[in-house]
Amino acid sequence: MRCPFCSYEESKVIDSRPTDEGKSIRRRRECLKCAKRFTTYEVIETLPLIVIKKDRSREPFDRDKIINSFLRACEKRTVSIEMIEKAVNDIEATLQNSLDREVTTEKIGELAMDKLRQIDEVAYVRFASVYRQFGDLTTFMKELKTMMDKR
Repeated sequence: MRCPFCSYEESKVIDSRPTDEGKSIRRRRECLKCAKRFTTYEVIETLPLIVIKKDRSREPFDRDKIINSFLRACEKRTVSIEMIEKAVNDIEATLQNSLDREVTTEKIGELAMDKLRQIDEVAYVRFASVYRQFGDLTTFMKELKTMMDKR
């Protein structure tokens, strides 16, 4: 790390501590040449995820959209916000760990339905009915039958 005062390239770390809820590390450093102290921040570099929508347009990934749809699906159910947060964190981690920087809404929807199926079956059916755009009772019943068969 280059010293901001004398531009010397060697420094030693005096103190390190997590900041920003563990998303970065604050390091207090001392230059080995001029002995002045300075602070650096180390963060994990993440590449932005781009979502390809059904109309083929693209937009940045927004985890809040998933959280809001989970909240709607889980309304009046015994699902805690912590469970929703964990599910959305898992979905986001799966997407970040894939090698793809662009992901379709279909992929995100399938991941979301898998998580909701594990959390609450009623919330899953609510989400699936909107996501898969059930047009009639027959389609809805087919999904329920598939869910019952998997039990």
